[in-house]
Amino acid sequence: MVKLIVSDMDGTLLNEKMQISIANASAIREAEKRGIPFVVATGRGYTEAKPLLEEVELNCPIITLNGAQVYDEHGTILKTAGIDKATARKILTIIRENNLYCEITTGKGIFSDNRAKRIESVASLLFETNPDTTYKMAVVLAAARLEIMNIHYIDNYDKLIEDETIDVLKIIAFSQDGAKTLNPISAELNMIGDLAITSSFENNIEINHIEAQKGIAVRELADRMDIDLEDVMTFGDNINDLSMLEITGYSFAMENGAEEAKRVARYLTSSNSENGVAEGISLIFNDRLEEKLNVN
Repeated sequence: MVKLIVSDMDGTLLNEKMQISIANASAIREAEKRGIPFVVATGRGYTEAKPLLEEVELNCPIITLNGAQVYDEHGTILKTAGIDKATARKILTIIRENNLYCEITTGKGIFSDNRAKRIESVASLLFETNPDTTYKMAVVLAAARLEIMNIHYIDNYDKLIEDETIDVLKIIAFSQDGAKTLNPISAELNMIGDLAITSSFENNIEINHIEAQKGIAVRELADRMDIDLEDVMTFGDNINDLSMLEITGYSFAMENGAEEAKRVARYLTSSNSENGVAEGISLIFNDRLEEKLNVN
Protein backbone atom coordinates (compact mmCIF):
# COMPACT_ATOMS: atom_id res chain seq x y z
CA MET A 1 0.00 0.00 0.00
CA VAL A 2 1.46 3.35 -1.05
CA LYS A 3 1.84 5.71 1.92
CA LEU A 4 4.33 8.24 0.50
CA ILE A 5 5.10 9.53 -3.02
CA VAL A 6 8.52 10.98 -3.91
CA SER A 7 9.38 12.43 -7.31
CA ASP A 8 12.44 13.78 -9.05
CA MET A 9 11.91 17.05 -10.96
CA ASP A 10 13.95 17.44 -14.18
CA GLY A 11 13.05 14.81 -16.73
CA THR A 12 10.37 13.46 -14.40
CA LEU A 13 7.89 15.83 -12.76
CA LEU A 14 8.81 18.73 -15.06
CA ASN A 15 7.69 18.59 -18.69
CA GLU A 16 9.50 19.73 -21.83
CA LYS A 17 8.88 23.39 -20.86
CA MET A 18 10.44 22.88 -17.41
CA GLN A 19 7.01 23.18 -15.79
CA ILE A 20 4.80 20.94 -13.63
CA SER A 21 1.82 20.08 -15.81
CA ILE A 22 -1.77 20.55 -14.67
CA ALA A 23 -2.24 16.78 -14.88
CA ASN A 24 0.73 16.04 -12.63
CA ALA A 25 -0.25 18.72 -10.11
CA SER A 26 -3.85 17.46 -10.01
CA ALA A 27 -2.74 13.86 -9.42
CA ILE A 28 -0.49 14.97 -6.56
CA ARG A 29 -3.30 16.95 -4.94
CA GLU A 30 -5.62 13.97 -5.25
CA ALA A 31 -3.03 11.77 -3.54
CA GLU A 32 -2.71 14.28 -0.72
CA LYS A 33 -6.51 14.36 -0.32
CA ARG A 34 -6.35 10.59 0.14
CA GLY A 35 -3.80 10.98 2.90
CA ILE A 36 -0.68 10.19 0.86
CA PRO A 37 2.05 12.83 1.41
CA PHE A 38 4.11 14.05 -1.55
CA VAL A 39 7.82 14.93 -1.51
CA VAL A 40 10.12 16.31 -4.21
CA ALA A 41 13.65 14.88 -4.48
CA THR A 42 15.74 16.94 -6.86
CA GLY A 43 19.26 17.84 -7.83
CA ARG A 44 18.14 21.46 -7.86
CA GLY A 45 18.68 23.87 -5.00
CA TYR A 46 15.76 25.09 -2.90
CA THR A 47 15.57 28.46 -4.66
CA GLU A 48 15.39 26.67 -8.03
CA ALA A 49 12.79 24.11 -6.99
CA LYS A 50 10.42 26.10 -4.80
CA PRO A 51 9.22 28.59 -7.48
CA LEU A 52 8.28 25.73 -9.82
CA LEU A 53 6.10 24.18 -7.11
CA GLU A 54 4.56 27.52 -6.24
CA GLU A 55 3.51 28.02 -9.86
CA VAL A 56 1.00 25.18 -9.44
CA GLU A 57 0.28 25.87 -5.76
CA LEU A 58 2.02 22.80 -4.39
CA ASN A 59 3.63 22.90 -0.97
CA CYS A 60 5.60 19.90 0.25
CA PRO A 61 8.89 18.76 1.80
CA ILE A 62 11.80 19.08 -0.63
CA ILE A 63 14.94 16.96 -0.81
CA THR A 64 17.37 19.27 -2.61
CA LEU A 65 20.80 18.95 -4.19
CA ASN A 66 20.49 15.15 -4.38
CA GLY A 67 20.07 15.01 -0.60
CA ALA A 68 22.59 17.61 0.55
CA GLN A 69 19.72 19.51 2.17
CA VAL A 70 16.23 18.46 3.20
CA TYR A 71 13.43 20.95 3.92
CA ASP A 72 10.02 20.40 5.48
CA GLU A 73 6.89 21.92 3.94
CA HIS A 74 7.46 25.13 5.92
CA GLY A 75 10.94 25.68 4.49
CA THR A 76 12.76 24.60 7.65
CA ILE A 77 16.03 22.76 7.05
CA LEU A 78 15.98 19.24 8.46
CA LYS A 79 19.40 18.08 7.23
CA THR A 80 22.58 19.40 5.64
CA ALA A 81 25.44 17.31 4.21
CA GLY A 82 28.03 19.60 2.63
CA ILE A 83 31.45 19.34 1.01
CA ASP A 84 34.39 20.52 3.14
CA LYS A 85 36.40 23.42 1.76
CA ALA A 86 39.61 21.47 1.15
CA THR A 87 37.71 18.94 -0.94
CA ALA A 88 35.86 21.72 -2.79
CA ARG A 89 39.20 23.25 -3.79
CA LYS A 90 40.41 19.90 -5.15
CA ILE A 91 37.20 19.51 -7.16
CA LEU A 92 37.49 23.00 -8.65
CA THR A 93 41.13 22.37 -9.59
CA ILE A 94 40.17 19.25 -11.57
CA ILE A 95 37.26 21.01 -13.27
CA ARG A 96 39.43 23.97 -14.26
CA GLU A 97 42.22 21.74 -15.57
CA ASN A 98 39.63 20.23 -17.92
CA ASN A 99 38.25 23.65 -18.97
CA LEU A 100 34.69 22.89 -17.91
CA TYR A 101 31.97 25.29 -16.85
CA CYS A 102 30.59 24.60 -13.38
CA GLU A 103 28.16 25.98 -10.83
CA ILE A 104 28.32 25.88 -7.04
CA THR A 105 25.31 25.53 -4.79
CA THR A 106 25.79 26.76 -1.25
CA GLY A 107 23.81 27.42 1.89
CA LYS A 108 23.31 30.95 0.56
CA GLY A 109 22.09 29.98 -2.89
CA ILE A 110 23.40 29.01 -6.32
CA PHE A 111 26.44 30.72 -7.80
CA SER A 112 27.55 30.95 -11.43
CA ASP A 113 30.53 32.74 -12.93
CA ASN A 114 29.09 32.87 -16.45
CA ARG A 115 25.46 33.78 -17.22
CA ALA A 116 25.78 32.89 -20.91
CA LYS A 117 27.17 29.44 -20.09
CA ARG A 118 24.36 28.82 -17.61
CA ILE A 119 21.71 29.60 -20.23
CA GLU A 120 23.62 27.48 -22.77
CA SER A 121 23.72 24.47 -20.42
CA VAL A 122 19.96 24.63 -19.74
CA ALA A 123 19.17 25.23 -23.42
CA SER A 124 21.23 22.21 -24.45
CA LEU A 125 19.35 20.12 -21.91
CA LEU A 126 15.99 21.24 -23.33
CA PHE A 127 17.13 20.74 -26.91
CA GLU A 128 18.49 17.23 -26.35
CA THR A 129 15.48 16.01 -24.37
CA ASN A 130 12.81 17.56 -26.61
CA PRO A 131 13.28 16.72 -30.31
CA ASP A 132 10.44 19.04 -31.36
CA THR A 133 12.17 22.08 -29.84
CA THR A 134 14.64 24.04 -31.95
CA TYR A 135 17.87 25.13 -30.28
CA LYS A 136 16.89 28.78 -30.74
CA MET A 137 13.60 28.16 -28.96
CA ALA A 138 15.41 26.19 -26.25
CA VAL A 139 17.60 29.24 -25.55
CA VAL A 140 14.49 31.42 -25.25
CA LEU A 141 12.81 28.93 -22.90
CA ALA A 142 15.96 28.56 -20.81
CA ALA A 143 16.39 32.31 -20.38
CA ALA A 144 12.72 32.72 -19.45
CA ARG A 145 12.72 29.93 -16.86
CA LEU A 146 15.96 31.09 -15.27
CA GLU A 147 14.44 34.52 -14.60
CA ILE A 148 12.30 33.11 -11.78
CA MET A 149 15.26 31.40 -10.11
CA ASN A 150 17.50 33.15 -7.62
CA ILE A 151 20.96 32.77 -9.17
CA HIS A 152 23.97 34.75 -7.94
CA TYR A 153 26.54 35.70 -10.59
CA ILE A 154 30.12 36.26 -9.43
CA ASP A 155 33.48 36.76 -11.12
CA ASN A 156 35.52 34.16 -9.29
CA TYR A 157 34.76 31.06 -7.24
CA ASP A 158 37.93 31.26 -5.13
CA LYS A 159 36.57 33.97 -2.83
CA LEU A 160 33.37 31.98 -2.44
CA ILE A 161 35.29 28.89 -1.33
CA GLU A 162 37.41 30.91 1.08
CA ASP A 163 34.35 32.45 2.76
CA GLU A 164 33.96 30.49 6.01
CA THR A 165 30.35 31.67 6.40
CA ILE A 166 29.30 29.78 3.26
CA ASP A 167 28.73 26.01 3.13
CA VAL A 168 29.42 24.28 -0.21
CA LEU A 169 26.62 21.77 -0.83
CA LYS A 170 27.01 20.69 -4.45
CA ILE A 171 29.22 21.38 -7.47
CA ILE A 172 27.88 20.59 -10.93
CA ALA A 173 30.07 20.52 -14.04
CA PHE A 174 28.89 20.59 -17.65
CA SER A 175 30.21 19.38 -20.99
CA GLN A 176 28.41 19.23 -24.31
CA ASP A 177 30.59 16.22 -25.16
CA GLY A 178 28.78 14.24 -22.46
CA ALA A 179 30.20 10.94 -21.23
CA LYS A 180 33.25 11.11 -23.50
CA THR A 181 34.58 14.04 -21.45
CA LEU A 182 32.75 13.59 -18.16
CA ASN A 183 33.42 9.91 -17.41
CA PRO A 184 37.21 10.28 -17.07
CA ILE A 185 36.69 13.36 -14.90
CA SER A 186 34.22 11.43 -12.71
CA ALA A 187 36.82 8.72 -12.25
CA GLU A 188 39.42 11.31 -11.23
CA LEU A 189 37.01 12.95 -8.78
CA ASN A 190 36.17 9.59 -7.23
CA MET A 191 39.84 9.23 -6.28
CA ILE A 192 39.38 12.15 -3.84
CA GLY A 193 37.10 9.99 -1.68
CA ASP A 194 33.90 10.57 0.32
CA LEU A 195 32.06 11.95 -2.71
CA ALA A 196 28.89 10.87 -4.51
CA ILE A 197 29.30 11.49 -8.25
CA THR A 198 26.01 11.26 -10.14
CA SER A 199 24.28 12.82 -13.13
CA SER A 200 20.84 14.24 -13.91
CA PHE A 201 21.47 14.61 -17.65
CA GLU A 202 24.02 13.44 -20.20
CA ASN A 203 25.73 16.83 -20.21
CA ASN A 204 26.56 17.05 -16.50
CA ILE A 205 28.09 15.46 -13.45
CA GLU A 206 26.82 16.35 -9.98
CA ILE A 207 29.28 16.24 -7.11
CA ASN A 208 28.05 15.83 -3.54
CA HIS A 209 29.23 14.60 -0.17
CA ILE A 210 28.87 10.82 0.09
CA GLU A 211 25.98 11.25 2.58
CA ALA A 212 24.11 13.54 0.17
CA GLN A 213 22.12 10.98 -1.81
CA LYS A 214 18.41 10.86 -2.58
CA GLY A 215 18.09 7.31 -1.27
CA ILE A 216 19.55 8.26 2.12
CA ALA A 217 17.26 11.30 2.37
CA VAL A 218 14.16 9.30 1.38
CA ARG A 219 14.99 6.64 3.98
CA GLU A 220 15.39 9.29 6.68
CA LEU A 221 12.14 11.06 5.77
CA ALA A 222 10.24 7.78 5.66
CA ASP A 223 11.61 6.90 9.11
CA ARG A 224 10.54 10.32 10.38
CA MET A 225 7.01 9.63 9.07
CA ASP A 226 7.06 6.04 10.37
CA ILE A 227 6.58 4.69 6.83
CA ASP A 228 8.17 1.47 5.57
CA LEU A 229 10.25 1.85 2.39
CA GLU A 230 8.17 -0.89 0.78
CA ASP A 231 5.22 1.51 0.99
CA VAL A 232 7.04 4.38 -0.76
CA MET A 233 6.43 5.26 -4.43
CA THR A 234 9.34 6.96 -6.23
CA PHE A 235 9.66 8.45 -9.70
CA GLY A 236 12.98 9.13 -11.44
CA ASP A 237 14.75 9.21 -14.75
CA ASN A 238 18.48 9.34 -14.21
CA ILE A 239 21.58 8.25 -12.33
CA ASN A 240 21.04 10.59 -9.39
CA ASP A 241 17.69 8.84 -8.81
CA LEU A 242 19.09 5.30 -8.58
CA SER A 243 19.69 5.34 -4.83
CA MET A 244 15.99 5.97 -4.12
CA LEU A 245 14.64 3.77 -6.92
CA GLU A 246 16.66 0.84 -5.61
CA ILE A 247 15.27 0.89 -2.07
CA THR A 248 11.56 1.67 -2.48
CA GLY A 249 8.69 -0.75 -3.05
CA TYR A 250 6.96 1.18 -5.83
CA SER A 251 9.78 2.59 -7.94
CA PHE A 252 8.95 4.04 -11.37
CA ALA A 253 11.32 4.90 -14.21
CA MET A 254 10.20 7.36 -16.87
CA GLU A 255 9.94 6.31 -20.51
CA ASN A 256 12.48 9.03 -21.33
CA GLY A 257 14.77 7.83 -18.54
CA ALA A 258 18.32 6.54 -18.67
CA GLU A 259 18.77 2.79 -19.11
CA GLU A 260 20.31 2.58 -15.63
CA ALA A 261 17.07 3.91 -14.11
CA LYS A 262 14.94 1.53 -16.16
CA ARG A 263 17.02 -1.44 -15.05
CA VAL A 264 16.47 -0.86 -11.33
CA ALA A 265 12.85 0.39 -11.30
CA ARG A 266 10.04 -2.07 -10.59
CA TYR A 267 7.61 -0.22 -12.84
CA LEU A 268 7.71 1.92 -15.99
CA THR A 269 5.58 4.95 -16.83
CA SER A 270 5.15 7.43 -19.67
CA SER A 271 7.62 10.21 -20.40
CA ASN A 272 7.85 13.49 -18.53
CA SER A 273 6.21 15.25 -21.48
CA GLU A 274 3.28 12.82 -21.30
CA ASN A 275 2.45 13.25 -17.59
CA GLY A 276 4.21 10.07 -16.51
CA VAL A 277 3.98 10.96 -12.82
CA ALA A 278 0.21 11.46 -13.05
CA GLU A 279 -0.09 8.15 -14.90
CA GLY A 280 1.83 6.30 -12.21
CA ILE A 281 -0.23 7.82 -9.41
CA SER A 282 -3.48 6.96 -11.20
CA LEU A 283 -2.40 3.32 -11.34
CA ILE A 284 -2.45 3.03 -7.57
CA PHE A 285 -5.88 4.67 -7.39
CA ASN A 286 -7.28 2.21 -9.93
CA ASP A 287 -5.38 -0.89 -8.79
CA ARG A 288 -3.66 -1.31 -12.17
CA LEU A 289 0.00 -1.43 -11.19
CA GLU A 290 0.56 -4.77 -12.92
CA GLU A 291 0.06 -3.05 -16.29
CA LYS A 292 3.33 -1.17 -15.86
CA LEU A 293 5.41 -3.88 -14.20
CA ASN A 294 9.00 -3.77 -15.49
CA VAL A 295 9.69 -7.12 -17.13
CA ASN A 296 13.25 -6.33 -18.22
